[in-house]
Amino acid sequence: MKFFSQSFLYDDPWSIVSLAFFLRYPNPYAAHVVSCDVVDRQHTSSGTLLTTRLILKRGALPRWAPKGIISRAESWVIEESEIDPYGKVVKCQTKNLDHVKVMQIVETQLFEQTANGTLQTTEAYITSKFGWGLTRRIENHGLSRFKAHVQRSRQGVSLMLDLIRQARLQPMTLGSYTSQLHSDRTSFAPNAPISSLDVNEDTCREDHSSPPQSGRWYGRFWGSR
Repeated sequence: MKFFSQSFLYDDPWSIVSLAFFLRYPNPYAAHVVSCDVVDRQHTSSGTLLTTRLILKRGALPRWAPKGIISRAESWVIEESEIDPYGKVVKCQTKNLDHVKVMQIVETQLFEQTANGTLQTTEAYITSKFGWGLTRRIENHGLSRFKAHVQRSRQGVSLMLDLIRQARLQPMTLGSYTSQLHSDRTSFAPNAPISSLDVNEDTCREDHSSPPQSGRWYGRFWGSR
């Protein structure tokens, strides 16, 4: 098993960062994401919002992978999240549903409001039960790919944040506001050139060692505009 942990601080408030996180697909940094669909959504008695999404991702096998190790280079991923608009916390867990014997990645995301912005904490467990002397190599490959994924995922969220900032400068109703965001993000071609984004890597911390053991709802969630 391989363990990954990293933290990143956004200057933007929690309400905006959490919105960007859930609107991140599609974007040009996630061309491997084929589809993303909500399959369940419900409110709890405590006022939190639970959402389950099913995501289809397409990948590529490394050259050294044995022929026929998996039947197809696609994987269904389930994403389960809980939004607490009062505590200003988002908890999210994703894991692949197929190819789990070859490799399974369980990823958790935590977004918390702090005095200096929004803190994102990412953790992941990469596990392979394939055997045949390839377990360690598969897990190392998964860890390497996951590191690259985290960077590109953050770039995708940063892109959404930029679109939200632009949309907030325009006089729109809530419906037209979200429609404009979806219109803007789908205008990117999957293979379009990727420009650099201002991501401050000095605020990131990584750990690859063993893991450590009332108001209106919309007003309190999204804040005032």
